[in-house]
Order: sequence, then structure tokens, then C-alpha cells
Amino acid sequence: MKKDIIGFWGYPEKNIISKIKSEYPFAKWIDLDIDYGYPDIKFLPENYCTIMKNIFNNSFFLKEKLIKILAPIGKDKCDSAYFASEILKKQGFDIIQTVFEDKCSDITKIKLPVSKSNLPLRKKVELITKNIYEQKDYSTLPQTKPSFGFWGVPPNDLSILELFPDDTHCYGWIRAVEAGYPGDFDIETYVDKDVPTIFFTQAFCSKTQLAKYLANKYEGLFVDIDTIPSNSSKAKIEAFLKLR
Repeated sequence: MKKDIIGFWGYPEKNIISKIKSEYPFAKWIDLDIDYGYPDIKFLPENYCTIMKNIFNNSFFLKEKLIKILAPIGKDKCDSAYFASEILKKQGFDIIQTVFEDKCSDITKIKLPVSKSNLPLRKKVELITKNIYEQKDYSTLPQTKPSFGFWGVPPNDLSILELFPDDTHCYGWIRAVEAGYPGDFDIETYVDKDVPTIFFTQAFCSKTQLAKYLANKYEGLFVDIDTIPSNSSKAKIEAFLKLR
């Protein structure tokens, strides 16, 4: 079977992305964070971050087609990603570990055309994550004043984003990724204080403590969801959006 896929998770260091794209110009890029519905190989504990489970399930399902995996392992991702990269190396995968912890000198000057646009929230998140390797210019998108904020990482089930109005702005790791600084703590923890914000994490994710802290600080709604959001989780989000 021909190896024709570059797998990655998080936001690999920019120079590494450029290098691999020049070495393998015809390769297909696959975000291993995403749930594509491949079989669960039961490699990780049952009660564990779903995104990390996706990484293992996707990697093993695509193993014969993966050229390399670009694996962020620093503050731009998480400790679990470092463990995963080491385990996958021992399982025979070609792993390139990256650390992309650059800091922004002035976060008031960062460009966020997608996070602040009038696109549906799900489309915003999909464009931002896809633009990690596509690197398209979205500077002409119409901008909005936010009615709500969504803080966090892309959910395992993106359909939850469809509950939000189009003028919802992105905060947290999603915003840091669009800014080009996935490991910048100041960008990740910034929210507009007068914007009602939902602080989201995957269950069992280390960012849960940060989401809970920020939700308390800004009087937002803290939500942690494992795989598929329950009706009660959706109802809680919908009630927050209607009442605020």
C-alpha cells in the first residue's frame, strides 16, 4: 500500500510544516485530532480524553498509508501528546516531535479575521484548524461584534457548535491557533469581559482546570463533554444562550 498521508495533531511548528510540504508536495494532510469514525482500538483507558483516543485510533487505522506524523509535544499541545508521540514511536510510526511555543509581543495587534467573522461557529473552527497547513488569507471576511464567545479547543463532536449564533467569537486555543501562537498563554486565556462566554473542554483534558477558572472569573458557563454531547449538555448551552 502506498504511503501518501502526512498525519498531524495540534499545530506543528511552522518551519516543519513548510519543510514537509516541500518534501512531499502531493501528500494528503490528515488532522489526527478529528473523529473520522474509525474503529476504537481500545489502546487508552476508557475514562480518558477523546481527542487523544482519536489520535491513536486514526494513527493505527491509517498506519500503512502514513508517511510521517507531525507531533506537537509542548505547551502548544499537552503532556498527553508527548506521551502519545513516544508510545507511537515504539509502535513503529515515523514521528517528528515539534515544540511551537512562540510568544506574541503584543496580543492587541494579532489578526483574527475568522474568529471575529460572521461565519457560522462550526465553519470558523473548521477553517482555523484546516488553515494550519493550508495557510489561506481570510482577511476580507466581514467582521462582527460578538454576542457570545466560545472558549476552548475544537470539540470532538463539532455539531455542538451549531447551537451558537453566527456572531459568536472564538477564544482559547482556537484563537491562539488563528493568531499563529498556539502556545501563548496570554492569548489562550484572553476573553472580552463583557461577552457572555461558554468555556468548553473535552472531559478528562488538562485544560479543564483552566476552563473552570476562567468560567468563574468571567461568570461564564463551564462545559466539559466526553464524546457525544448529551441532551442535558445541549439544553444547558441553549439555556445560557437564551438567558444571556
